[in-house]
Amino acid sequence: MSASAPPKVSLTFAQLPLRPETIEALHAHGFIAPFAIQEMVLPIALADGDVIGQAKTGTGKTLAFGIPVIERVVAPNDFEWADFPTKGMPQVLVVVPTRELCTQVTKDIEELANNRGIRTLAVYGGRAFEPQIEALQAGVEIVVGTPGRLLDLSRQGQLKLKEVSRLVLDEADEMLDLGFLPDVEKILANTPNRTQTMLFSATMPGDIIALARRFMNQPIHIRTQDSEDEGAVVNRIEQHVLRAHAMDKIEMLARILQADGRGPTIVFCRTKRTCQKTADDLLERGFKADTIHGDLGQGAREKALRDFKAGKSDVLVATDVAARGIDIEGITHVINFQCPEDEKTYVHRIGRTARAGADGIAVTFVDWDELARWKMINQALELGLAEPEETYSSSPHLFEILNIPTGSTGRMIKAKPVVRVESKSTSTPRKESSSPKVAKPKEKVERTRVRTKKFKES
Repeated sequence: MSASAPPKVSLTFAQLPLRPETIEALHAHGFIAPFAIQEMVLPIALADGDVIGQAKTGTGKTLAFGIPVIERVVAPNDFEWADFPTKGMPQVLVVVPTRELCTQVTKDIEELANNRGIRTLAVYGGRAFEPQIEALQAGVEIVVGTPGRLLDLSRQGQLKLKEVSRLVLDEADEMLDLGFLPDVEKILANTPNRTQTMLFSATMPGDIIALARRFMNQPIHIRTQDSEDEGAVVNRIEQHVLRAHAMDKIEMLARILQADGRGPTIVFCRTKRTCQKTADDLLERGFKADTIHGDLGQGAREKALRDFKAGKSDVLVATDVAARGIDIEGITHVINFQCPEDEKTYVHRIGRTARAGADGIAVTFVDWDELARWKMINQALELGLAEPEETYSSSPHLFEILNIPTGSTGRMIKAKPVVRVESKSTSTPRKESSSPKVAKPKEKVERTRVRTKKFKES
């Protein structure tokens, strides 16, 4: 079944059949009324129906499944806990494709679940098994994890899946793209007592539909779409595409970072090397930049995200590992320093801004050798931006369209002066005979004769 977006009504969370503790937690974190995807999913999910939720990135899918699973958990602070037969075993499993999304979803659920004593655990690779195993042994109600680590813990007998009654697949299309679909199928097969399954995705490829038909029970397919917003990305994102020269990109980027009203910004690169070099260049120019890419350990990646959220840095340079899972309020700009590989990557990159009803700006640099790739992205998404305007860091239209103050130099601090080192060749020429390192020809011959004589005697 499918449902279409209903007319907008002034529905609030307080009007929904939710526990007082859940409504209190929602209000405490500033959530008063549901977004479209939440408004449509919640009545079905709260009635224990299977749901396929399809909505654009940044429209609030996490709460759409987070609220129903929290409502159905039997928690240590609930009166039902005393007679609950499987205390401490996971009741809810949320499967996500990336580590960053795992930590973000866990945080969002914890904010709503703590006041009932619900224990939530994030499990993902790149971290030691022992703390995760200890937490599982102590007892948890909700587990959020990536497919590989979930299966590893299940094979070890540490993660008990048989009592999981509610399972959520978040960003299912990304799990398909990353090759996790076989692992997801194993997880679904190992949860025989599921009473509810929810699947959320920005797009709905054929393999995901086949998965839903195999493992879900008459799911209701909900797809939200504003009548005024028919594009692949939300219309609150102001998109700019500029044809840029590789040697001038860092200058253009630095000037954009000096734009009026520019807040926390994510800069996306395709390669780890470009990512690190771009961050280093920005630091040298005086910007508060940090980086996330695959060569960094999990601890360093998490610290970079914490610093970015806390405002210690306001520019995060990242590879596509961060395109999913970063849900940070107030990101004003997303800059594609290198053109994305395809239209899906483009949508998920720029979806880091204009989240939850806010506005945002997305800027994409397209080098000469990337024009063909960009035209395919433009055609697939019907953006109407097939011919990027040739732009340089000194182009007047760059300053105009992005509200960059005239005279911006792309530097927050002055460049370090170049220190001229006098060449040693200007010193007095060294005499050959004065060098103790050069042996005289006669000495070389004598040493050779001695070694030859000893060899013959031996």
